[in-house]
Amino acid sequence: MKNQCIQILLAMTIVSFFLSGCGSGAFQIQVVPDDQELKETRIKRDKGMFVSDKIVVIDVDGIMTNKQQDAFMRKGDNPVSTFLEKLDKAASDEDVKAVVIRLNSPGGTVAATDMMYHSLTEYKRKTDVPVIACMLDVAASGAYHLACGCDGIIAQPSTVTGSIGTIMQTFSVTGTMEKIGVKAVAIKSGEMKDIASPLHELSKEEQEILQQIIDGFYGQFLDVVKKGRPDLDKDKLKQLADGRVFTAPQAKEEGLIDRIGYPQDAVKWAKEMAGVEKAQVVMYHRPMKTMPNLYGSATSSGGVSPLVNIDLPDWLQSGGTQFLYLWQPGL
Repeated sequence: MKNQCIQILLAMTIVSFFLSGCGSGAFQIQVVPDDQELKETRIKRDKGMFVSDKIVVIDVDGIMTNKQQDAFMRKGDNPVSTFLEKLDKAASDEDVKAVVIRLNSPGGTVAATDMMYHSLTEYKRKTDVPVIACMLDVAASGAYHLACGCDGIIAQPSTVTGSIGTIMQTFSVTGTMEKIGVKAVAIKSGEMKDIASPLHELSKEEQEILQQIIDGFYGQFLDVVKKGRPDLDKDKLKQLADGRVFTAPQAKEEGLIDRIGYPQDAVKWAKEMAGVEKAQVVMYHRPMKTMPNLYGSATSSGGVSPLVNIDLPDWLQSGGTQFLYLWQPGL
């Protein structure tokens, strides 16, 4: 038994060495508590006695998708479920006077984006609590869609945002199959049952059907932006919504955002909207995670960072074609 343990540890050490490269790091094994309910951490408190009002910062990081995002040797969260869970926790606390949605995401799937946007609008309807969107590195496509559900949008000077539009990526391997002498045969109930399959070339009819779906989702995106940015002229919005991205100064000039600033400025703005002079700034996270400041992410590991962390882009893990509100270079 002792020899087996030594062999296992040796094997893990060797694997971690080759996966980590020459950089410094550590291999971490942790015991995870059974209780995985969200915990609240206060990261800032204004001076004074009996400061009970709260500003909640909810982080939305990475790809917005309705599935659990696991990494190598580490369990992850479902972004949609976690977002809803955090909104529910904020809604159950009468001391929460405003919310800051801190965005650092290139977007995600159409369905996940729609669910998160709906959850946000329902939270606002039920609580009448002001919500500010705060953009960090990237807040594009689906992340911008979500920001349009907030009462105000602020972005760092270095933020990249925009990418209003819908995309679906597919591919064909028929050329490669022909070279190796493989032919795909589909037994199907209808002509379009294998639409967009990589095992055959995309036909004109298939492309027309998929384009109609893309156009429909694109129209929904435009409606969300128009609702959230009512001062934007419809014709101007169409010009801006060709998929391009904008820097924060460009986005402000075009009316896509309201202000340029940092998370601290977003919190200050949220307090002003809520009519609160003094407040605590809090964030929600799982046990074993740390939230040291406004830039802390609920997906970051507490303590020593794991040495082994291999995560494929979401479109490689999807298991099939997806409709996306996604700026793909942001991956």
